[in-house]
Amino acid sequence: MADYYEILRVPRNADQQEIQRAYRKLAREYHPDLNKDPAAEERFKDISEAYAVLSDPETRRRYDAFGPDFRQVPQDVDPEAWARPRAARGRAPGPGPAADEINFEDLFGSVFGGTGFRGGRAERGRGGGFRVPGADQETELELTVEEAYHGGHRKITFDGGRTLNVTIPVGVTDGQRIRLAGQGGRGDPPGDLYLIARIARHPRYRVSGRDLTADLPLTPWEAALGTSVGVETPGGEAKVKVPPGSSSGRRLRLRGRGLPNPKGTPGDLYAEVRIMVPPHPSDQERKLFEELAAVSQFDPRRKR
Repeated sequence: MADYYEILRVPRNADQQEIQRAYRKLAREYHPDLNKDPAAEERFKDISEAYAVLSDPETRRRYDAFGPDFRQVPQDVDPEAWARPRAARGRAPGPGPAADEINFEDLFGSVFGGTGFRGGRAERGRGGGFRVPGADQETELELTVEEAYHGGHRKITFDGGRTLNVTIPVGVTDGQRIRLAGQGGRGDPPGDLYLIARIARHPRYRVSGRDLTADLPLTPWEAALGTSVGVETPGGEAKVKVPPGSSSGRRLRLRGRGLPNPKGTPGDLYAEVRIMVPPHPSDQERKLFEELAAVSQFDPRRKR
């Protein structure tokens, strides 16, 4: 597994603002809607996953402590004990050291994932055998932008017919993990199930972290003279002021109109100007355009 810090190109002591800035920069660079390189989509998924882990303080703490195994390590495992070389946890009996030199606590701890061993003896579960915790599992959950914005509930059916009712948090981001405690692999205790949110492509919005971008169609005269128009957002219509002289590609920011953030600042929505011309101009429209062409000195191809 690649190192999440290397994926985001940040040092291990980076603060949350540095991590967010790095994510936004890389997301814009590798977003499949903007980068047509066949490898960009996989790179974008890696970037989103790294951001989902490092942007959450608790998840980042566990990643720093346990590395790529952090999702499989039980919550009560001591990071220092986990980091010790396996050879130092005890020696197998045989010629040489005596059998009483074996560290049975470390031996059982390595076999049973650091749990089920208390006070120098293996702990027995309800059935009389050793307690073997279930493995954590993960699967992807595709969401619409509207579901990510508003949250809600979803019924999920897995292979084998198992059905779960899942609560989708408000403001979930692409790559974020939703934990369902005790719904993972069978064991004592059972493992957890992690749903990895994947926001599906949307006909109107392009998603980058918590920020959204939507096209803003304008007529040539609206773009030239300036205007105020309505923009549809996941939270309802909002007004955006278009400055005079706006060209295609100009991004107009609607602060806080992106995906919400229950723990902090919400994302923004960017209305990107797209100048549209009449596909079939009337005789009067054509005459006015011809008059404009005759008097205008503007040449967009002239170097400035």
